Amino acid sequence: MSTHSTFSTSISRDQFDAFAGRLAREMDADMVLSSPGYPAETTSVVGVNPVNELVFSATTTTDDIKAFCFSSAGVTLGFVSYTYGMMLRRIKSHKPLDFPLGHLKKYAAVAEYDGETGKTTITSGDQALLDDLTQQLETARASDTTPFVPGLPTAPPVVSLDRAHYEAGVRETLERILSGYTYQLNLSTKFSWDYPDLDPLALFLALRKSHPAPFYAWFNSGPQRILSTSPERFLRVSNGHVLSQPIKGTLQFEEYSPTLVDRLTGSPKEDAELSMIVDLIRNDISANCAYGSVRVENHKSVFAVDNLLQMYSDVHGSLRPDRDCLDLFLDAFPGGSITGCPKLSSMQIIEELEPHSRGLYCGSVVVIRDEKNMDSSIAIRTAVYNTDTRQLDSFAGSGIVVDSNPANEYQETMAKADKFLTLGDA
Repeated sequence: MSTHSTFSTSISRDQFDAFAGRLAREMDADMVLSSPGYPAETTSVVGVNPVNELVFSATTTTDDIKAFCFSSAGVTLGFVSYTYGMMLRRIKSHKPLDFPLGHLKKYAAVAEYDGETGKTTITSGDQALLDDLTQQLETARASDTTPFVPGLPTAPPVVSLDRAHYEAGVRETLERILSGYTYQLNLSTKFSWDYPDLDPLALFLALRKSHPAPFYAWFNSGPQRILSTSPERFLRVSNGHVLSQPIKGTLQFEEYSPTLVDRLTGSPKEDAELSMIVDLIRNDISANCAYGSVRVENHKSVFAVDNLLQMYSDVHGSLRPDRDCLDLFLDAFPGGSITGCPKLSSMQIIEELEPHSRGLYCGSVVVIRDEKNMDSSIAIRTAVYNTDTRQLDSFAGSGIVVDSNPANEYQETMAKADKFLTLGDA
């Protein structure tokens, strides 16, 4: 067994981001980068030089995933697609399978940044690699500049559901609600651009500076480059303590005012959206948590991200001794905030109403440490760039309840898509 060596130093968050960007550029590193001041703030993690990987197929089982993550020590980074969640729930799709179902990796070296202490730690069983990364870190200390993003076209994207069709989808969803098939459903649309000259990593790093959020993720999967800018935690397990932080309830603003918070939290519609999903999350995690341990705190709390106020709650639990974090994750996957409830019937309706395949969108980016420790996002505010086709795809959606207004839901969807629709301002 190799002995792992560790290097530690204190640097600024911008310096760590510059270091991470350098490793992604020169060593094909994957990363999850967090920002301060958010309820879902987490440890930033960079994986360098993959030594093992698991690419999901339709036959990949929970045991396969556990064996990959837990049979050897070391951090696992990767993603699980929404489409794999459909397979877990036996929802069939006739849409082309154009994105990996999931992809997990282990690495020769891992760098981490603790936002509370400013401490960076690099761990590797390869001393030469550790020395190289230490030198890379010193070089990056003075290079924390915003990268230039070339090749941004002026042509509008191709949209899977334009305004008329999205609003028609909302009206159809309302009919399904009145008929009793669902009582909340998340409907999304897809935006696609041809970007022949795009530098996706430069775009990712530029968005990181201009639109901070707690779950930025960059990941290489074949020709796919994942640019996730998510504000939402799916599930965290910390020494067996479970936390989910579902987001439901959105208010767009140009200039922040405390009165906007009261407007959001006082809205019966937004209250209903969040309360329904919180109840679903409580149910989703209860099977793998100790009896009586599941509780809700900070209900209808609010934070700001991307010129949006977002409402959320903290759902806590204690992982059962005979369960691990992947039991919890896969039983609750995909997250209820981006399906609706009841989950199964809502997902079936989503598959019927959305003309596109979601792929990673509304899936999850994961950081798995061991059986009792992991963190994961809901992969919203997420784009994927294909280096073969030179196409960038992003997605956005909104939660629909009985008193939703189709025009308002479309406007909310466009507000969530805004950071990718206004790339020239990044």
